[in-house]
Amino acid sequence: MLEEVERWLATRSWSVADRPLPRILAAKQRTGQTISVVLPALDEEETVGDIVTVIRRDLVERVPLVDEIVVVDSGSTDRTSAVAAAAGARVVHRDDILPRIPAAPGKGEVLWRSLLVTGGDIVCFVDADLREFSSDFVSGIVGPLLTEPGVDLVKGMYDRPLGGAAGQGGRVTELMARPLLNMHWPQLAGFVQPLGGEYAARRSLLEQLPFPVGYGVELGMLVDALHLVGLDALAQVDVGVRRHRHQDGQALGRMAAAIYRTAQLRLARGHLVRPALTQFERGAAGFEPRTYSVDTEERPPMAQIAEYAARRVA
Repeated sequence: MLEEVERWLATRSWSVADRPLPRILAAKQRTGQTISVVLPALDEEETVGDIVTVIRRDLVERVPLVDEIVVVDSGSTDRTSAVAAAAGARVVHRDDILPRIPAAPGKGEVLWRSLLVTGGDIVCFVDADLREFSSDFVSGIVGPLLTEPGVDLVKGMYDRPLGGAAGQGGRVTELMARPLLNMHWPQLAGFVQPLGGEYAARRSLLEQLPFPVGYGVELGMLVDALHLVGLDALAQVDVGVRRHRHQDGQALGRMAAAIYRTAQLRLARGHLVRPALTQFERGAAGFEPRTYSVDTEERPPMAQIAEYAARRVA
């Protein structure tokens, strides 16, 4: 490991216990910064309501830390929107944001568009499929942004149990993202959960970053933030244990392909590998190929979007 990374681990890796909630709240009141929490959601009626309820109860009603909770629904066919609204979130549908640009499917697309419908100086992203959710996920990762002026982006780190075994979650991280980062961006080798969906950043940083529209958004954001603001502006906080719905192996393969494509684009602008992935499923006549396209689109930095600039002037 690079000496720079060892120093970073000693100075930019914290535990949620390092910043008690009263200290975080005092910093918010002193600095006057506002906080938006965004949940990208697609067919998450079983979990999104509980997450919103916990954040609202602990960080809006008990202490005034979070200023708004926004669920961006990316086309759910279940009751995700109704459940989220009943729990106290403001629900916005992806296709209603920036309608002049047709929406692409993918998580990164939703996160990018969320910048247009939120107002917080700090934006905190939380996946909508978490179970046994704790508000420490939010307070833990926004804490350094309120107390450390030099920090611009904070990732959550946590255990990810799989099938009762501790630490076995995050298969795409271990098989794809971590090797890529260690080999090509070794300064980022200290991140425990580089692909984790729970992180917070200053709006002033997010609006300068391009957003891959799909699953490559987390890796792309880390790499681009490293180049834009440097390693010392990035941090991570241990928030405990993350439990969520695990996807099957083929879905993980498609995620890995999107992440590899995101990395490859950053390594060699102008030379792209074939943006497709063929997988196999057993059918009546044996193994049958299924070919899926890999996300090849990225959204420009939000600061370049006219509607966003006009909103800020207004």
